[in-house]
Amino acid sequence: MALRVTPDNKFKKLIVIGDRVLVQPARPDERTITGLYLPPGVQEKEKVQQGYVIRTGPGYAIPMPVEDESWKSEEDRIKYIPLQAREGDLAIFLLSGATEVMYGGEKYYIVPQSAILMLEREEDL
Repeated sequence: MALRVTPDNKFKKLIVIGDRVLVQPARPDERTITGLYLPPGVQEKEKVQQGYVIRTGPGYAIPMPVEDESWKSEEDRIKYIPLQAREGDLAIFLLSGATEVMYGGEKYYIVPQSAILMLEREEDL
């Protein structure tokens, strides 16, 4: 199943913060190539949702010791533990942890990685 993202990538200007992921919800009747889908009964209860990862944040910030070293750039002062979710993954997530947003007339969810239950990735691991 391909993403429903426009070729001009309208999400290029969006910056997702920290451990959050921008997810485009999948329609209830969508099924992945491997056959993974949520039954309508589960989706109607709205406890669990599925969608495609559009953008990811940099990850979990690791606090760095405060050092006054003028030769270090600002980028060197913050380190991140990367997220498991990647752009294009199918995410099964808890709706209670997600925030619904509208962007470009479409509905998306901002989901913390801790609310993601499972990911399906098309590439071989």
